[in-house]
Amino acid sequence: MPMKCPPFNDIRQAEDRGWPWTGETPSLADTMPGGTPWPAISIVTPSFNQGAFIEKTIRSVLLQGYPNLEYVIMDGGSTDGSVDIIKKYEPWLTSWVSEKDPGQAAAINKGFARTTGAILGWLNSDDIYLPGALAKVAETAAANPDASAFAGKGRHVDARGRILYDYAANDISFEGLVHGRAFVHQPSCFFTKEVFERVGGLDESLFIPMDLDLWLKISRAGRFAAIPARIAEDLAHPDAKCVSDKYDLLHTAERIVVLARYDESVAKEEILNMLRFIRKTTSLPFYKPLRGIYRRLFGATHEVPPGRP
Repeated sequence: MPMKCPPFNDIRQAEDRGWPWTGETPSLADTMPGGTPWPAISIVTPSFNQGAFIEKTIRSVLLQGYPNLEYVIMDGGSTDGSVDIIKKYEPWLTSWVSEKDPGQAAAINKGFARTTGAILGWLNSDDIYLPGALAKVAETAAANPDASAFAGKGRHVDARGRILYDYAANDISFEGLVHGRAFVHQPSCFFTKEVFERVGGLDESLFIPMDLDLWLKISRAGRFAAIPARIAEDLAHPDAKCVSDKYDLLHTAERIVVLARYDESVAKEEILNMLRFIRKTTSLPFYKPLRGIYRRLFGATHEVPPGRP
C-alpha cells in the first residue's frame, strides 16, 4: 500500500551533512495543485553488498516528502552490513527482502511485482534522488497523460560530489535511442506500470544494458515525455558496473546484442567501428571475442576486418 514519506525528525541523522542527511523536501499537500490526488509512485532499489552507499540512497527516497509512495528494497543476500541498515528504515518501507537472486534485472522485476503504483522507477543502491524529484515526476506525468515514460536530467558524480557529467534528456525516441543520438539517465527515468507490464519488463538475461533494452521496448510501445528538471545522481566508484574496466567487453557485447534485436545495421556498424578501433590499439584480448560476436550475429559470410598480425 502507498504511504506518505516520513517526516525528517523520524529519521534524523547527525553523522553527515547535506542532502539527504540534514535536509528534507517539505511534505507535499495531499492533493496536486489542481485538486487531483498525487499518483502512486513505486520505487524499487536492488542491492548487493552496497553497505557503503545504500543508506544515502534510502534516505533520498524517504525524504522526498511525497504523499503517495511505495518503496521496496530487494537485497541479494548481502553480508556487509547492508541488512542492518535496511532494518533501520523498515517502518517506512513497503517491503524488503534479503535473499540470493539470479541478478539485478530479476530482482527489479520481482520488486515491481510487489507494487501497485501507477508510475514505476528503480534506484540503484549507489545512486540518489535529488530534493523534490518525485513531485516533478508526478507533475510531468499529469501534464502528459498520453506518455508512457518520463525522462529527466541527471548527473554522474564522484565520491566528493564533483560533477563528472551532466545529462540532458534529448530526442528520447526509438530512432534517437537506436542510433545513439539519445541517452536516458536510468535513475532519472520513470515509466507507467501499464507499459512496463505490456513490454514484458526487464530482460533478465542481460547484466548491464537491461535499461537500454527497456527504453527501446517502451519507445516502440509509447512516448517519452521530458521532465524539465534534474532528478537524480549516479555515483562513479570502482565497483560500479558501468564504470569498472572489468566489465568493458561484456558491456560492449551486450549492447551490440541489444541493438541487433532492433536494427541489425546499427549493431553491425558498431562492431565494425569497435574492431577498427581495437586494431589501432594494444587491446588484443578484445579483438577475437568481438570478431566472434560479429560472426554469430551476422553469419560467417559477412565481411569482417582482418585480425592483427
